[in-house]
This record gives sequence, structure tokens and C-alpha cells, in this order.
Amino acid sequence: MKKLFEEFKEFISKGNVLGLAIGIIIGGAFNDIVNSLVNDVIMPIIGRLLSGVSFSDWYIPLTTEHYDSFAAAKAAGAPMITIGNFISAVINFFIIALVLFFIMKAANKATEVARKKAEADAKAEAAAPAEPSEEVKLLTEIRDALAAKK
Repeated sequence: MKKLFEEFKEFISKGNVLGLAIGIIIGGAFNDIVNSLVNDVIMPIIGRLLSGVSFSDWYIPLTTEHYDSFAAAKAAGAPMITIGNFISAVINFFIIALVLFFIMKAANKATEVARKKAEADAKAEAAAPAEPSEEVKLLTEIRDALAAKK
């Protein structure tokens, strides 16, 4: 049991778990922002363009009983398929996918720039003549001194 606890403690203390937890929390907050964007900004604009249609009122009742509105069907507890909610969820998905696409594109570009810089630095280091070691410098001085005596 103690070994299991030690392994778990090591697992938790690694940065990956903490980073994942932070990512999940930020992702939840980002989801709230996207939901608000879709429900409070995009869907009213789309509804306005479609002559005042509200997607949130789109539903298919699964009973033979007729309801005058979505609110009436919901108040009656009628089983229904809420098409408007599905459309909102699809739009949410595409917005999140688009944002993640741009984030990944930027991250890949940053990685590529860093890789090219590292390659350029490596080429510059390889192109520059290596500084001779202290022993080689000393032997060169001795050789030059002997050659000067002749």
C-alpha cells in the first residue's frame, strides 16, 4: 500500500498532471465563453437574418399532442427533440475547432521557427573554426620558438 501511495505521489507531482488539470479548467472557462458567443451573439444574428426565427424554439415533440410553443411543451414535460440546441452545439463545436486549429497552427509555426533557429545556430557553430585547446596553443608556441632559434 505504501509503495502504491509513493507511485501515486510521484505521478501527481509531475508537471504533466498539473498542466492537464489547468488545461481542463481553462477549457471549461473557454467553453462558457464560446457558449455565450453562440447563444448571445451568433444565434440572434442568424435568427434575425432568417426573419426572427429563434433556434432555441425549434423542437420536435415525440407525442401526438400539439403544443403552441417550446415553452408550453417543456412546461408540460413532453418528450421532445430540441433541434435548436443541437444546432447551437454544432456551431459551438465548429468555433472551438476553429480556435484550436489557429492555436495549433501558431504553436507549429513557433516550433518551426525555434527548430530553424537551432539549425542555423548549429551550422554557424560548425562553420566557425574551433578554438584550439590550451595544449595545442602551447605546442604551437614551442614550435614557433624553436623555429625562430634556427
